[in-house]
Amino acid sequence: MSRTIHLALHPYGVGGPGQHGLWKDPRVAKNSSIDVRHYIQQAQAAEHALFDALFIVDSQFINATYPAHYLNRLEPLTLLSAVATHTSRIGLVGTASSTYNSPFNLARRFASLDHISGGRAGWNVVTSFDTGTSRNFGLDEHLDYATRYGRALEFVEVARGLWDSYEDDAFPADVERGVFLDPDKLHALDHSGEHFTVAGPLNISRSPQGQPVIFQAGVSDEGRDLAARVAEGVYAPGGSLEQAREYYADVKKRTASYGRDPEHIKIFIHGSPVVATTDEAARGREREIFEEDDDFDRNLALLGRSFGAHDFGAYDLDAPFPDVAHLAEKGGRTGAAKIIERARQDNLTLRQVAASLNAFRPAPFVGAPRTVADRIERWFDAGTFDGINLAFRTADDLDLFVDGVVPILQKRGLYRTEYRADTLRGHLGLPVPANRYTRARGERPHA
Repeated sequence: MSRTIHLALHPYGVGGPGQHGLWKDPRVAKNSSIDVRHYIQQAQAAEHALFDALFIVDSQFINATYPAHYLNRLEPLTLLSAVATHTSRIGLVGTASSTYNSPFNLARRFASLDHISGGRAGWNVVTSFDTGTSRNFGLDEHLDYATRYGRALEFVEVARGLWDSYEDDAFPADVERGVFLDPDKLHALDHSGEHFTVAGPLNISRSPQGQPVIFQAGVSDEGRDLAARVAEGVYAPGGSLEQAREYYADVKKRTASYGRDPEHIKIFIHGSPVVATTDEAARGREREIFEEDDDFDRNLALLGRSFGAHDFGAYDLDAPFPDVAHLAEKGGRTGAAKIIERARQDNLTLRQVAASLNAFRPAPFVGAPRTVADRIERWFDAGTFDGINLAFRTADDLDLFVDGVVPILQKRGLYRTEYRADTLRGHLGLPVPANRYTRARGERPHA
């Protein structure tokens, strides 16, 4: 069977990073980021279009300079549990930090979402680069890069162990024999590692898809390696076609080096399509969006996020970019390193660096429906992605993509015409992981 494109929806409510003017749009409700009905409507529209998943981003630190959506939004698992009851097929992926959670509690919450949704849950594992988060959890300092990624790897391993606490046939619920649980099919984890000590077992059974799907957004060398070791879905940084192709090939190669099937890790690039009746109209709208979002003060604050929410407002904007490399180690190290390198090479001022964050760069998926479909097909065939994580400014923009682009992709055999599965794993073509204890006995898992 030929490869087909996976699509996910990434709603940002009143506006995420770089979308500084979105909250002013009259079509956007000012409370959309905390209105569960907004997310339900978005999820239902995406499900109608046969999308693989709804993806909810999160962080646990803010100050007044953060993007509008970040300032006032719902906790992902609570939100997705509500969305689950109003949808039936679309996957539900929530972001949660491995740095500022405990494995038992988070494993239980995701297992609960997986049951509530009938096997549609996914966990986007993040290590939290907002350094101020530490102070919200009783710590004086943010953990360094190596510690965060070591903790993330062990966290996922522990969660997966807890999700296997019950074998698939652990509950015979045999009234005649008076047997509800087969105790031989219940297993304590008894994990003791560098970062965690967790006894188990977890008090919830496996879902129809076995375990929630693990997603990760690895950009750095450590991040790519973590993705290759444990992830089943990856949110890639994107960039140019060449950059996306390099990332795709690298992560797939790393995945194979760990003895995993590269087809069992699906790489999603970010996409913000702008669709209109003509290419000219779409490019014009793209320029209008840039002008709506061009806010220097907000761009300066956005720059600070890569350096641990550092306040660049205290510097001379027209002086050379300051020496802040030491702030990157506990923040967004890879992105910060690129900013520093470019500033040094081009001798840029702080003002120039901040302005460049929102410099106008024509995006690839902009144009009339056929143009957008052509470019998606070209990128897909070039080996840059397995799927696209789509962000739209308004519901109207989502409709334009669904009504105009999706049918073209379907006619070309690049996108499904019906759901063929009920679980997120099924949509992504991922195997159901066998329970480790059943596998160890050499038994076939029960359906």
